[in-house]
Amino acid sequence: MKLTVLAFGAHPDDTELGCSGTLAALTSQGYEAGVIDLTRGEMGSRGSTELRKKEAEAAAKIIGLKVRENLGLPDTELVNSRENQLPIIKMLRKYKPDICLLPPLVDRHPDHGDAARLIKDAIFYSGLVKIETKSKNGTIQEPHRPGQVLHYMIDTHFEPDFVFDISDTIYIKEKAIHAFSSQFDVKDPGDEPQTHVSDPAFFEMLRARAKQFGHKGGFEYGEPFLISEKPFAAKSLDFLISS
Repeated sequence: MKLTVLAFGAHPDDTELGCSGTLAALTSQGYEAGVIDLTRGEMGSRGSTELRKKEAEAAAKIIGLKVRENLGLPDTELVNSRENQLPIIKMLRKYKPDICLLPPLVDRHPDHGDAARLIKDAIFYSGLVKIETKSKNGTIQEPHRPGQVLHYMIDTHFEPDFVFDISDTIYIKEKAIHAFSSQFDVKDPGDEPQTHVSDPAFFEMLRARAKQFGHKGGFEYGEPFLISEKPFAAKSLDFLISS
């Protein structure tokens, strides 16, 4: 399956926080979008891997994703090695996205920056013909690089290169985040610890931030992005900027 947009997250729920409003807007316009989660979030303070898997599946349906896969890389150990790059390269060659959305290079959680650097290098190496990968049926995959690589915001603020209008999909973004009920907007933490992101104040901040960046872009709600590299094919970004 060829995808227009493929978003990556270090953990299940990263893409919901950073770019789910954009993904929902694009899927509603008929674009094919997917998400690859690098880890199962097994080191998280709340929930379990089984629960987070179900939450991720529910969020994917809310957003309208065509695919969502989890690579099962070790949480808190996203070393930028060839061993960890190869599963990402396989996903890039499998889905051949025009655009990739990545976590921020600098963020409160070290995994986010580690994931961004790991994925960026995998994207480059995915275009090298002498790095050979095979699909599940044993077929040699063709090299592929996306036309554009962008970084979304999770926690730490940055000045964006552009803001995408999510005024019509802010409610979908918030519904997708709420699908991770073990992680966010937890008013009664129960037997598990309250965390930085489970505190309802964090969820309130997300809405305020979307409002802030929407104002910068001239609309009600927005999601900020950094352009990682100059585009290989500039037209691949047209529908993002003009939407």
